[in-house]
Amino acid sequence: MTNLKAGDAAPNFSAANQDGKTVSLSDFNGKKLVLFFYPKASTPGCTAEACNLSDNYQQFVAKGYEVLGVSADSQKRQASFKEKYGFPYDLLADEDLSVIKAFGVWGPKKFMGKEYDGIHRTTFIIGEDGNILEVIDKVKTKEHASQIL
Repeated sequence: MTNLKAGDAAPNFSAANQDGKTVSLSDFNGKKLVLFFYPKASTPGCTAEACNLSDNYQQFVAKGYEVLGVSADSQKRQASFKEKYGFPYDLLADEDLSVIKAFGVWGPKKFMGKEYDGIHRTTFIIGEDGNILEVIDKVKTKEHASQIL
């Protein structure tokens, strides 16, 4: 799991969003950012989490937050995931795992008795100054917004 904690500077990053536009941490200077990492687009848990954040998006905006999702899915898969559910925020296609590894959320996982490397579902709340305010590593997919707000 990640070694990053509240008070640490968030790793700088740049990656393509679902439309191929480069999104960087510096784009959010002066704003609070909810940066959530999820294992795979369009799977049940990830869909529940992303929809919960989307359903509460206006509350995030009202409190000065931007929202950004990250997984290792392709740009095309991220675009169809966003379009299918109408997410009001961008999804990064981090196929080379550069953002995922910078935040330390890549590592060994177990599922149905099999071990493999993958993305640990983790959310980082980043302050206006680029420092991490909170790390949520026990994400409740169906009520994730309430863990943040």
